Amino acid sequence: MHSGTSSPGSTAGPGDGVTNGPDAAEPFATQERATGRATITDVARVAGVSVATVSKVVNGRYGVAAATAERVLGVVADLGYESSLVARSLRRRQTNVIGVLVAEFEPFSTELLKGISAAVRGTGYELLAYCGDAGRSDHVGWERRSLSRLAGTLIDGVVIVTPTLALPVHEGVPVVAIDPHTGPTGPATVDSDNLGGARTATEHLIALGHTRIGYLGGRADLESARLRELGFVEAMEAAGLTPDPSLMLEGGYRPDRSDRPTHDLLERTDRPTAVFAANDLSAIHVLQVAQELGLRVPEDLSVIGFDDIPEAAASSPPLTTIAQSLHEMGAEALRMVIGMLESGTTAGKHTRLPTRLVQRASTAPPPAS
Repeated sequence: MHSGTSSPGSTAGPGDGVTNGPDAAEPFATQERATGRATITDVARVAGVSVATVSKVVNGRYGVAAATAERVLGVVADLGYESSLVARSLRRRQTNVIGVLVAEFEPFSTELLKGISAAVRGTGYELLAYCGDAGRSDHVGWERRSLSRLAGTLIDGVVIVTPTLALPVHEGVPVVAIDPHTGPTGPATVDSDNLGGARTATEHLIALGHTRIGYLGGRADLESARLRELGFVEAMEAAGLTPDPSLMLEGGYRPDRSDRPTHDLLERTDRPTAVFAANDLSAIHVLQVAQELGLRVPEDLSVIGFDDIPEAAASSPPLTTIAQSLHEMGAEALRMVIGMLESGTTAGKHTRLPTRLVQRASTAPPPAS
């Protein structure tokens, strides 16, 4: 995280006066120090050099004696000085910072961030994680608002997690969408085999002997939700089973939105013997509601999710789920952005990663009739 500030283009003027005594730079330095941050003027004063010299050292330019550069870098480290991203972008037209835009910091996006963070090490780039939807009721379009604020000034490229709408290619700024709104169209994308994963989840329940299976779907506007529902339907029909529309409800990928549909499924007199929830957060909520209603999992009800977030293994009972390679999805998106930055292109590339079944304790054969 960048917290320092600097004066763009400070190669002469007030900063150079630091070599003539502290008073010459005091008005500028006092104004900057009011933020509580070390400034380029502070570094110059302590090192006994001009602002121009500090600028050359921190930007790796020639013309500074080795001993002087070493002294300046020592002061930079001691004071914790960091030049501002805005100033850096104005000088060099780049910041070497990649933005990661999320609607909120929840388990899915957090796991992606872990993969992105691991992949950025050693690349020379830094990350700026930005929550673009916090506290807003009009969540649709948050990514466009965030992109317009950050692109070209604070960040050179961007990874956007689960956008709410189709994104245009942003001129000059590489964009990679994870879990894209409309699938592999527009900007570059990274997603998982949602269709195949949903088939696998449904086939697992059918193989255990379940025929009356409830489906708790995802966010209706997302391609991933559409594909997971399609995978569920295809697996049921392939097994000679007719999906019951009254057992197929939308949960929106959120526990708060899935609460009412979950109660509707589990409070029926002819409730399903198994529920496939389209993401782990909703599936874990199904476990909680089942416990509230006195249903035993998996003796009375089997539950399977999708994602394999850390909370899935820690739930009670541990949740059977379809694992997405969340860390790898994040890492691949980061590599794609860097590749576009270094090649100077924003051409879309689309990567789809495999999924796999992780069988735990929340699924079993249906209760004997």
